[in-house]
Amino acid sequence: MRALVTGAGGFAGKYLVRHLRERSDEVIGAGRAADGCDVVLDVNDYDSIQKALETARPDVVFHLAAQTFLPEATQHPMETYETNILGTARLLSALKSGTRIVFTSSAQVYGAGAPDRRALTEDLPLRPVEPYAASKAAAEHVCMAAFHTSGKECIIARAFNHIGPGQDTRFAIASFAQQLARIACGAQPPRIDVGNLEAERDFLDVRDVVQAYVTLGERGKAGEVYNVCSGVPRKVKELLRMLIVQAGVAVEVREDPQRMRSSEIPCFYGDNGKLRALGWKAQIPLEQSLRSIYDAAVAATATSAGASR
Repeated sequence: MRALVTGAGGFAGKYLVRHLRERSDEVIGAGRAADGCDVVLDVNDYDSIQKALETARPDVVFHLAAQTFLPEATQHPMETYETNILGTARLLSALKSGTRIVFTSSAQVYGAGAPDRRALTEDLPLRPVEPYAASKAAAEHVCMAAFHTSGKECIIARAFNHIGPGQDTRFAIASFAQQLARIACGAQPPRIDVGNLEAERDFLDVRDVVQAYVTLGERGKAGEVYNVCSGVPRKVKELLRMLIVQAGVAVEVREDPQRMRSSEIPCFYGDNGKLRALGWKAQIPLEQSLRSIYDAAVAATATSAGASR
């Protein structure tokens, strides 16, 4: 396929571009100039979008460009709405007929989720409770409106928590791995600051996530929504315990009030049956994913230590 990936400089975007190239697909990565993407793309600039589309001439657009960090989205809601909602609308407006688009939404659109600990299914109502989720829910509606009124081939991927080497350390699992790597090399006291460890979440390796996006680009049905998830709830403390075992260090785990959310949802996981019906299945076990995350954190810590000498 010929593909255009927006947000190609981001965490999942880098993995998606790499995966497509490993498959020998023709792919153009679009994003900020500072990220070293193939073409510069600003979703808030219509001319920039048109130029990227003219350069790529894609069969499929994977639209990952977004404000994705929840605290930042909450602090700057108007910028989040501008990028995530209107940016998506501009891209859809510029998209030529016959070009498919996989829009990467978020499981956050479900809000508090199911009250009885059921797996979340795509037919549940959207109940976003913060700006990031609201922006993704609204962008989904923009996509569906474009599908129904203009025939745009929109496919919505609702991604749950994805993890992997290279993730921003503002996210919990990446932060745990970084702190453990620093402890292991003596750069940090043997203490880890954490948020709510009792929360159960649905974690999927980013390499399985991008494989799901490609599956949707190839075989997803236009006008449909697909959960991208493992289908298994895991307590955050379980992942931290596994990382501590891998690091082989003794640590004190301390709750940090600044890392706690007042609206924390106890259990939040998805049903991936629709995605699996297309032939997709997760390939990377959680233990392997965490090992690769910790190893990457160790390498990054060693590089940082060497640079500071």
